[in-house]
Amino acid sequence: MVTELGSFISFCITDFSLFGGADSLLEGRDGGVIGKEGIKAYSNRSPRRTFAANEGDETERNAYAYPAPPQDPKDFLWLMTEEPHRSRRMAIMKAHPEVTKLMGYTPVTKYLVLFVVCLQISIAIYLRHYSPFSPLFIFLAYAIGGTANHNLFLAIHEITHNLAFPGVAPNRLLAIFANLPIGIPYSAAFKGYHIEHHKFMGQDGIDTDLPTRFELICLNNVLGKVFFATFQIFFYALRPTFVRAQRLTRWHILNVIAQLVFDYVLVTRYGPKPLIYLLLSSFFAGSLHPCAGHFIAEHYLWDGMEQETYSYYGPLNLLAYNVGYHNEHHDFPSIPWTRLPALRQLAPEFYDTIPSHPSWPMVIVNFIRDKEVGIFARAKRLGKGRPLDVIKGVNGMVCSSQENGKAGNRSDENESLTVSEEESDKSE
Repeated sequence: MVTELGSFISFCITDFSLFGGADSLLEGRDGGVIGKEGIKAYSNRSPRRTFAANEGDETERNAYAYPAPPQDPKDFLWLMTEEPHRSRRMAIMKAHPEVTKLMGYTPVTKYLVLFVVCLQISIAIYLRHYSPFSPLFIFLAYAIGGTANHNLFLAIHEITHNLAFPGVAPNRLLAIFANLPIGIPYSAAFKGYHIEHHKFMGQDGIDTDLPTRFELICLNNVLGKVFFATFQIFFYALRPTFVRAQRLTRWHILNVIAQLVFDYVLVTRYGPKPLIYLLLSSFFAGSLHPCAGHFIAEHYLWDGMEQETYSYYGPLNLLAYNVGYHNEHHDFPSIPWTRLPALRQLAPEFYDTIPSHPSWPMVIVNFIRDKEVGIFARAKRLGKGRPLDVIKGVNGMVCSSQENGKAGNRSDENESLTVSEEESDKSE
């Protein structure tokens, strides 16, 4: 009774002219109760999952101080603003012109690639006498193989930006070499799709990192999220072929030939089990693996915010070419993985204010169990050339009634926006 009376008096004396039309100071925090140690908890919202560095450590953060109301789970978040990285890049270059000294390739990448490729081939050959169903085979494929092949995924990502050599051809060849233990050729195709992901981030039908309308309809529940998290490697491998066709180049052909020759020699010389180990390693690398949390952490929306990119600054970056520094990477894709921490240190006023993830493994757990995040939690923009049809607002932003999955099937749009392999190389 006393608490209710105090709340009523506080409501009566509050000057609501200072709050832009709000009728309550608890908007987005409905159902609040006082929990243990006097911390206010809210029964209808999950605790916050991301925090900025300037919010302090775990003892100082308020996990229930929500920055925004939850997103509508029935649709993606449609934005009319440009992607945030270009404007932040320009601001950082103006404030810190010395940032250009961080750009350029790093020689250490090729040596790490050589080591991991040799490690994977050695383990694969060693396991040729073991059953694929044996505990040792499965353990090594998950713990060592999954981590190693995930490392190679991200090595190819780094090489895609021409950051292993100063020339284009050596980077292309190194990516094909790094692709060998993965078992399936993809490095050449990845380059085209990934450069488009940077250039047209969030554009529906162009950025193939975005889930489709079909995925939203079928997987927007707990079981669907478990399925997606378990088999996400297949979504990232197959989705681009349905969304956006890619022009075949000599590098695609060389990638396929090199992979087929490698697989053939491995199987004919040592039997099928080494190849099974490599393929199983690739599956684990993109499944329920601690490092695989970065796939979801990077661009899914969290805590109701419209923030499109999240970083992670934890120890798993040591195994993943610092891909956790993802805001930094998108701001400056020409800065190699070895210098991304230096970029953050150079411009803390830009990066310490951006919420980031404290853990990759917990990203997977929270993605599955948290009702405020799911397949719907991605920001999209209309692909260029598509008509605008405004029908409603979500969190104050603009939505479109256009069918999401159709954009990638428009031949005229594909033709006008296709980024050729040569253009991709020059852009880096």
